[in-house]
Amino acid sequence: MHKKSETSVNVQIWVGLREAYSDKIHTIDEVRTICDTFVNTLDENGLGDCVSITPTEFRYTNGWEPGVIIGYINYPRFPRGFIKITNKALELAELLKDGLGQIRVSVSTPRLTYLVENE
Repeated sequence: MHKKSETSVNVQIWVGLREAYSDKIHTIDEVRTICDTFVNTLDENGLGDCVSITPTEFRYTNGWEPGVIIGYINYPRFPRGFIKITNKALELAELLKDGLGQIRVSVSTPRLTYLVENE
């Protein structure tokens, strides 16, 4: 048995499915489509990507909405360092923000949490 390892990196994208402040709720299938397009686009080294999609709920003062957590790790088949993975996650977060009509999306790393938002 051959074992392959890389330095562990775990970055997560947190995105709600309620479009802005409207009553329109996007579906997890829309998230899958955005993620599929993203992971199948090869980078400059000819590498694809791998993400996980986990349904979740966001509970906040006087409300709630369904959402998803997109997981991004340093997968040994497509190895990348912390900066590359964080940049790829921020790129995907921007696509999810625009594709799902969000005002802001959070990206958390072990070190920092980024807020990707409209100006």
